Amino acid sequence: MLDKAKAILPRLREAIYEPVGELAIEAWLTKEPVPFADRMSGTPIGLLRTEDEWASLWECAWMHVTGEVPRSVAGHKVVVLLDVNGELCVVDDCGVPYRGLTTKRSTFDLILGSPCKRELLIGNPAEGGERIDFWADAACNDLFGKFTGGTIKEATIAICNESYRRLYYDWEVLTELIEQLPETGARRAQVLQTLYEASLVLADLNPESAVRAAGMLDKELSRKNGDTALEVSAIGHAHIDLAWLWPIRETIRKGARTFATALRNMENDPDYVFGASQPQLYQWMKERYPGLYKQVKERISEGRWEAQGAMWVEPDTNISGGEALVRQILYGKRFFREEFGRDMKVLWLPDVFGYSGSLPQLLKKAGVDYMMTQKLSWSVYNTHPHHSFYWEGIDGTRVLTHLPPEDTYNSPAAPRSVAKIESHYLDSNVSEHALMLFGIGDGGGGPGEEHLERLSRMKNLLGLPRVVQESSLAFFSKLEEEAHRFQAFKGELYLEKHQGTLTTQGRNKRYNRKLEIALRELEYAASLLWVLEGDSYPADKLERIWKEVLLYQFHDILPGSSITRVYTESLERYEALAEELSGLIRQAYEHLAARFGWSGEAAVFNSLPWDRKEWINRDGSWKRVAVPAMGSLTLAASVQSEELPAERTATEQVLENEALSVRFGAEGHIESLYDKRNRRETLYPGGRANVFSIYHDDGDAWDFPQDYRERLAGMMQLTASRAYVDGPHAVLEQTYAFGDSKLTQRIRLSAGETVLRFETEADWNESGKMLRVSFPVNVFADEVTCDIQFGSIKRPTTRNNLLEFARDEICAHRYIDLSEKDYGVALLNDCKYGHSVRGHVLDLNLLRSPHYPDPEADRAHHEFCYYLYPHAGDVVDAQVGRLGYELNVPLVLAEGPEGTAGQVQSKQPIALVTVENPRIMLEAVKKAEDSDHLIIRLYETAGAHANTRLSFGLPCTTIEEANLMEEPTELLGEKVSELELAFKPFEIRTLRVEFNS
Repeated sequence: MLDKAKAILPRLREAIYEPVGELAIEAWLTKEPVPFADRMSGTPIGLLRTEDEWASLWECAWMHVTGEVPRSVAGHKVVVLLDVNGELCVVDDCGVPYRGLTTKRSTFDLILGSPCKRELLIGNPAEGGERIDFWADAACNDLFGKFTGGTIKEATIAICNESYRRLYYDWEVLTELIEQLPETGARRAQVLQTLYEASLVLADLNPESAVRAAGMLDKELSRKNGDTALEVSAIGHAHIDLAWLWPIRETIRKGARTFATALRNMENDPDYVFGASQPQLYQWMKERYPGLYKQVKERISEGRWEAQGAMWVEPDTNISGGEALVRQILYGKRFFREEFGRDMKVLWLPDVFGYSGSLPQLLKKAGVDYMMTQKLSWSVYNTHPHHSFYWEGIDGTRVLTHLPPEDTYNSPAAPRSVAKIESHYLDSNVSEHALMLFGIGDGGGGPGEEHLERLSRMKNLLGLPRVVQESSLAFFSKLEEEAHRFQAFKGELYLEKHQGTLTTQGRNKRYNRKLEIALRELEYAASLLWVLEGDSYPADKLERIWKEVLLYQFHDILPGSSITRVYTESLERYEALAEELSGLIRQAYEHLAARFGWSGEAAVFNSLPWDRKEWINRDGSWKRVAVPAMGSLTLAASVQSEELPAERTATEQVLENEALSVRFGAEGHIESLYDKRNRRETLYPGGRANVFSIYHDDGDAWDFPQDYRERLAGMMQLTASRAYVDGPHAVLEQTYAFGDSKLTQRIRLSAGETVLRFETEADWNESGKMLRVSFPVNVFADEVTCDIQFGSIKRPTTRNNLLEFARDEICAHRYIDLSEKDYGVALLNDCKYGHSVRGHVLDLNLLRSPHYPDPEADRAHHEFCYYLYPHAGDVVDAQVGRLGYELNVPLVLAEGPEGTAGQVQSKQPIALVTVENPRIMLEAVKKAEDSDHLIIRLYETAGAHANTRLSFGLPCTTIEEANLMEEPTELLGEKVSELELAFKPFEIRTLRVEFNS
């Protein structure tokens, strides 16, 4: 009987539309999108009809669509059916996006629904004889950036038979309801019998039989639930990747198509609530489509449209730096507050590849109380134990978190959807509320007619949980009332999948690290100029650069999982931003040097909050300099000594200074690393360190084989080496080759230092391969300390269970450290993130070259540096975190412009702020966004309680505690220049300082 009922659906669907006429299409083709005003500026391609070819992948066209409604269809509902084998945005007479249309051939998992949107209403009822005349902006790509033929597939005028259409959705909902009900239940038997009897009526399908059948189904559709145990909150959603299988420019048009469709659906369904995240997307709409943006603002004001998320984009949270995550929140929340008067309370991250343990504190300190994601459902080996829970970060802060139990943000909003939510909800014993995100997503599109028709029948349908369309904030308000019964989950939310994204597209990751550091440096230098001299602070430039860097931290750009064009374009922009920042930093420090009276004289600037002693090269001459914390000196005054130490050895077999002795094997690997001061061999007995292993990697940008260690392709082979002394440095330069690739490395051991540096350049031309380097060390510990944003996290070095096995590849920023109580070894880097630590082996993932979605991924020239640091004590005693900053944040050399002496009154250089406790890091110094305060951000680095004295180089009017939105929360001092601060483990504290004018 059920099969007989299902067989009715294709017949009903086929009967909905009755073609009555053809449309004519004229088109003007361009390589890139052009605005409505320039719609006829492209190459005219004449009159198009069904099956005519109009474009190739990524080409664009403005299409002029014309036709006439036959007079014979007067009184009927008449629509246009248009499918151009791509994406289409119909606009109104002023060029404002009106509705998005999508080819039914679009790539999409049909279990989640049909991506097809092809209907445009002409008249209901039509009068007959109406002239059809509209323009549409066409993209020759499907939702997922694929080429589906570039031909017109459908361009017709049709009657929409409303009785068949309504009956189709009645029938679909009840047919699927049967499959969710118990086999032996009375409700199932009654619905099935009704469908069977109605199917007999439909043996001859005509309008009269359709009306009779619909009347028979009404009884079953009108049966209501009593007090259900679960209420499902449904919100329309269109997850839009800002780049992925399409370039950024196409995302902008996807936004217009999706937003326009959502607005039209709201006109047809008073219950419909839609939500969209990412201020960057809204900003594009504001700039490119102001008429559309105005309509969106009106719906937000009504409460029908929910602005979602608390970040500028939905970023990767593994690789993005700590201060970058702060700025994601700062700029994201500010945008929604300024544009819509909404204070964002929900972090909306449905699709990122793991969640840093630092996030809960960042959210709470920015007034974000809730978090939504579903990506953890993608884990391969272990199921996350909760859907509703408190997520506790590394500092102990908790944030209420919900994972939609349907495990998708592309719900079809069908009976199977709410049935799965009810049956799979892991916390249904303590919660009566769950969230459902429905609509077509990833490539945009959003909910279509089918989603809303199903929901209208499922509001309160016997046999299913009750469904209410409402905002996610309304849902979380309900969830919070029962949250006192929820469990807590502490630490990072690790995704057991997509570990390849920690390494893929290494050049982008390098630029991201360098630009984050450069932005920190510029903000510090500009703040110093602003405070000391009242110079204009480059707020607009900084905001513009920050927002572009934040854009490229989107979770399919920075992780490396987009198409070639995305990286071609972002690398070009990264290079331009790096050059601009370099110029602004140089200019700021030159101005400071002039203010300090150092005209024509080289000066050294240190933006880190501790004294530094380092070797620097000036005009080919090496000098050992000492620069005070947050301070500056002339180069001449900073030089400790120009006399080079005698104890340094460089041969092809040995590098040695007063602290370390390094012995190399014939194949280039390190055989021994002896710590002379601690009288300890650093390497594991018989171990070979700094070996470049290449593995077969047939994965994609996201994933590599879990058993890659069993798939060794070979080792890079030493082809040349030479040893030399470069000033204070003993250097061994080695060249390696494998296949079509070459790697050159300068292994540098500097006088007075205990760090071995590996300065590396690689011309990588392999395909389907992964390059890693490893260090077996003579240290035994069950946990490795990994640097993350605003702190560190300990991860197991054992593989005793499935959880540990699944987390073999781990993310760290500046360092990982394996330490016993009294001794350890740290592996540091300047732009790498993928690591693995098994037992005593430290392993760093250097390069990958997957084929998809970018077949050119990482086949390029790369530069990177990593460092090995054997040390007494543990990671805290050895101040590994400080070293990680020093290796990433160089001292800056600048010179006061010639001829400025006497033009300005010289001032003594000052340390703007001094931090007494070495465990407190000063992460950011910047001017406040909305006031004349200086913002200072600090955090505790060791995971322990700490006190510190903070001293300012200028008298302060007020010192206030602030949240991450830079709003004051507590007055800490007035007319003081010193302050005692107490920190909890890994606590972040933000101060607002007003200096005496």
